[in-house]
Amino acid sequence: MEVQIAVSKVNKYASSTSGDTVEVIERPNGGVSVVMADGQSSGRGAKWVSSFVVRKVISLLADGVRDGAAARAASDALYTERGGKVAATLNLLSADFFTNTLVMTRNNPAPVLLARDEEIKQLDEESAPIGVHRNTRPVINEVELTTGITVVMFTDGIIHAGSRDGSSMDIVTCLQSTLDNELPTPQFIADALLKHALKLDQGRPVDDISVVALRVISSGEGNQFGSENLIRRMTVSLPMGR
Repeated sequence: MEVQIAVSKVNKYASSTSGDTVEVIERPNGGVSVVMADGQSSGRGAKWVSSFVVRKVISLLADGVRDGAAARAASDALYTERGGKVAATLNLLSADFFTNTLVMTRNNPAPVLLARDEEIKQLDEESAPIGVHRNTRPVINEVELTTGITVVMFTDGIIHAGSRDGSSMDIVTCLQSTLDNELPTPQFIADALLKHALKLDQGRPVDDISVVALRVISSGEGNQFGSENLIRRMTVSLPMGR
């Protein structure tokens, strides 16, 4: 079994700094976590907030703190730092090899999409951003880590896509059409959803957009080196300027 993760991001139109921050960290007891935060508003101020939140969460995860506790601690830290006057959304997506589970932790009104077999489920229980109140708790969903699972999480730039002309993005239908391709990679999925959002925004995104896609596949699926290969890889593409 192999876990593959991809991230696609774009800044708000005419903004040189994204208010979204996404980081990936290996878990101390085995596995990997993706931490995604979106600071209130946009630009440098929002970037400081999202970076502050992500750094706090990553430091706790590295110490072996559970995802839900790390999210609550980050909320309290932001509340203390900014006096409850600044909010941020926060998502954690963890493939935990110690418990053999996939853990989705969310302080974000935007849903997380969980696809298994032919079914796509929206994990959309009511969830509040962090930093505004003390003791803000995340919504946590946990499923067995098995092959065939796809998870997609995103910031609210996806939700706002098309809002200039009153249109909106049907994220479930878009994901379904993407999964209909034969063995789509996480990068293909993340790129396809982001490109559709950009099309709705006519190439001028109304907000920062981040999309994270995770797939659990059979070991060696799509791997030219064969199923015995245990090499772990990470590829980053970061364009400079505009």
